[in-house]
Amino acid sequence: MMYPYIELADETLITHSHLKQEDGIKIVDVHFERPKPYGFDMARCRIPSYEWIMRDGYSDDEIAIFERMCRNGAHTFYKYAEIGGMDIAKVV
Repeated sequence: MMYPYIELADETLITHSHLKQEDGIKIVDVHFERPKPYGFDMARCRIPSYEWIMRDGYSDDEIAIFERMCRNGAHTFYKYAEIGGMDIAKVV
């Protein structure tokens, strides 16, 4: 399951996984997805290794921006992954 995080101006939706453990290391996958005429551009970064486990359609410059977002926001992704996503209340 992926939890919503934010949508960028170019319609890239950023989501993140729940907190996983592999060999005693806490891991969060951060997924980037943008619609295009016939499908989606997609990329997925695994924190804390910052390994790109999926990449299709995004430029090197865009990936560099996304990696900075992952590195600078890692603490936030871990926080929300641990509690099961953001709890956003709607104001009525």
